[in-house]
Amino acid sequence: MEFQRARISALIITFNEVGYIEKCLKSVEFADEIIVVDSYSTDGTYEYLVAHPKVKVIQHPFKNYTAQKAFTLNQASNDWVVFVDADEVITAALREEIIATTNSSATHAAYWFRRKFMFKRELLRFSGWQTDKNYRLFRKSKVRFSEKRIVHETLEVNGTSGILKSKLTHYCYRDFANYKHKMVLYGRLKAKEAFQKGKPFSVALLLLKPTFTFLYNYIVRLGILDGFKGMTICYLGALGDWERYLELRRLEHEQKVPSLKPVRQTGN
Repeated sequence: MEFQRARISALIITFNEVGYIEKCLKSVEFADEIIVVDSYSTDGTYEYLVAHPKVKVIQHPFKNYTAQKAFTLNQASNDWVVFVDADEVITAALREEIIATTNSSATHAAYWFRRKFMFKRELLRFSGWQTDKNYRLFRKSKVRFSEKRIVHETLEVNGTSGILKSKLTHYCYRDFANYKHKMVLYGRLKAKEAFQKGKPFSVALLLLKPTFTFLYNYIVRLGILDGFKGMTICYLGALGDWERYLELRRLEHEQKVPSLKPVRQTGN
């Protein structure tokens, strides 16, 4: 009886990823299909994807990370899915481990990947990221994205989870402005998540949480050993917390004093 190789779908979401998506796509070419959902990039990302012979690209408006990834997952034709971010790269060792895992009698429904973080082209060894891991390989039929989170999304898994040995490379830091924008966006989405759960704004948390986050990651999680890179990452992580509580205060204020301005519609 001829051996049937497991088919794999590689899934990616994008927004303005020129300069990073190229390496990501190259690293997932082993997959049987590559599906990219783009949230209307303006930097040429969409045009690059449309011209790519191995990519199926779909444009879909971005609501939050969980909603976007859930939509993308629904597009996969195969049960085995590897889901990576546009600034992540699957190494040769990890690729071989993925192929071996999906072609074996895998007992787990989903697998965590550990990640190594790159500050531009330099490795970030500490700063709170040294134990980071995310679900990246799983069976579509056994998972769903949890609706309890809209940022730092996670899976609800019907079955057990494993962890692969090889690490995923994450080019997390391009430049100061890009990473700051990312942390501000994360902070605002976390505020929306907290607001939906009925968590109140607190002046004490506004003042104390960013300070704690910085000191914890810089001192306890050894960001100081990453030098200038560590100080930058830890500061911007704290800025995300600061933005989170500012946004939560704004959302509470809007609820108490509804805007009388007419809603402006865009698009069709």
